[in-house]
Amino acid sequence: MRDLRPLGPYLGKYTGTYVVGLACVIGSNSLSTLVPRFLGRGIDALALPNPIPAARQAALWLVLVAIAGGVLRYGMRRLLNGISRRIEYDLRNDLFARLMALPPSFYDRTPLGDLMARATNDLLAVRMVAGPAIMYLTDTLTRGLILIPAMVAVNPTLAALAMLPLLALPGLEAVLGRRIHERSLAIQDQFGKMTEFVRQHLTGIRIVRAYSQETRETEAFARHNRDYADRNVRLAKVQAALDPTLGLLGGLSGVVVLLVGGRLVLTGAISTGEFVAFFVYLALLVWPLVFLGWAINLTFRGTAAMSRINAIFQEPIPIADPAAPVALPAGRAARAIRFEDVWFRYPSAPDRPWVLAGVSFDVPAGGSLGVVGATGAGKSALVELIARLYDPDQGRILIDGVDLRQLTLAEVRAAVGFVPQETFLFSTTLRANVLLGAPDDGRLERVAAVAQLDRAVAELPNGYDTLLGERGINLSGGQKQRAAIARALAQDPPIVVLDDALSAVDAQTEARILEQLRHAMTGKTSVVVSHRAAAVRDADRILVLDQGRIVESGRYEELLAAGGRFAALVRTQLIEEELEALE
Repeated sequence: MRDLRPLGPYLGKYTGTYVVGLACVIGSNSLSTLVPRFLGRGIDALALPNPIPAARQAALWLVLVAIAGGVLRYGMRRLLNGISRRIEYDLRNDLFARLMALPPSFYDRTPLGDLMARATNDLLAVRMVAGPAIMYLTDTLTRGLILIPAMVAVNPTLAALAMLPLLALPGLEAVLGRRIHERSLAIQDQFGKMTEFVRQHLTGIRIVRAYSQETRETEAFARHNRDYADRNVRLAKVQAALDPTLGLLGGLSGVVVLLVGGRLVLTGAISTGEFVAFFVYLALLVWPLVFLGWAINLTFRGTAAMSRINAIFQEPIPIADPAAPVALPAGRAARAIRFEDVWFRYPSAPDRPWVLAGVSFDVPAGGSLGVVGATGAGKSALVELIARLYDPDQGRILIDGVDLRQLTLAEVRAAVGFVPQETFLFSTTLRANVLLGAPDDGRLERVAAVAQLDRAVAELPNGYDTLLGERGINLSGGQKQRAAIARALAQDPPIVVLDDALSAVDAQTEARILEQLRHAMTGKTSVVVSHRAAAVRDADRILVLDQGRIVESGRYEELLAAGGRFAALVRTQLIEEELEALE
């Protein structure tokens, strides 16, 4: 039950409504104790010389109690179930905000399908604890506190004997509850795996069809689904044992009352009306046991779900705002970048070699830096550190002389316009994707022209208002990259970082984009990562990376004259271009 403790503040937010709702529970249960009493009086009145007035009065009271009790139970459900919806709303918002704050390293090791399961299926299970489970647990508890004294008032001995079978409840609930929790957790885990499987295969449906893997992948999904069904069946076996066992205990109490209470009626120790009232008291007490079993099931399933949600809230956030942030100098159109002996490994692979090892360089404000190197040389890691998607393990990265870790994330992201290697577009309009929160003040057309996106827009059915498919599926790879470049420029950042952002465009389009970028980024600081030497030709300085280290540094002509790795790269690409021209 410790896993449910973080739910406390969410419940506390609606304390007043809970108090009123639980008061309705107590009030309706208090009225329910009057039903057997008036019923008993009506039955005993039949033995009177003139039974009609007394019986009529008892019947009238029964009607009034039933109406009042019905109103209170409606209020109970309306308030407590309504609160559970609000708590679900609050918890989902906080969970999403937490997911937005978690670093890329978390997503490197966590399947998105599992996160989707936690944000949907697990939250539903937690909501059932916050509403129905609390309602029915309180209902059963208050009924016991109210009805048992009423039963004792009729006959203490009969009440004690009737309660004996119910003493087995705590042990039963402890054993079965633990099994429900374990099996519910297994179900939630498998549901997350199955959701991730579906997400991956729907996202990659073109690959599945291209390789004719529909049958194979359907069979693989069937195995996941079968495992999920088997785990649900194992839970259903426990649930199936809970309700009948509770009913059996209630039935044993009824047998005791029938045998012992019947003898008390025959001996005159209690009246027939009192016997009937006692039986109704017992029925009112035993009937909620079915709901008690359901509430126990909901509670343990919710506990398992909350433990999975807690794991997200307990996930550390290494990339966070500092306690005492420092502000960058205001009003500058460009920012200086400095790396001081930076060493870095991805958090998901701490035992692998350094991705960056002792990297140091300076980019003055308004300057341009090109970065080239073989695959795995550390180029993407370098620019990801500039955008503070990760922090270096050793060394410092500074913007205008301020360590990135001393800046708020908002200030870092406002200073750095980052175009990652893998382009992502949302399933909304092209306009919304490019602006991404920036004002629509005419900049859209301007940045689209720079990124050569305007040519692609002319071919779209609704221009900038064309709705894009999943991940921008209705755009080509080059068009998506151009949209990503336009998106970065639309934010008008002082630093623009391009991580191989032109890899999907042809050489001619790349040349036009680079020409436009040179003009658009005049007065801005730029860092361009590319596997093509032509993309960094006009950079003020070019870094050549190899296995995380800077092996060459200088201007294009200087590196070409040195005859090293960069010169070899240029020669190779020239040969490739000549061969392509011959074709």
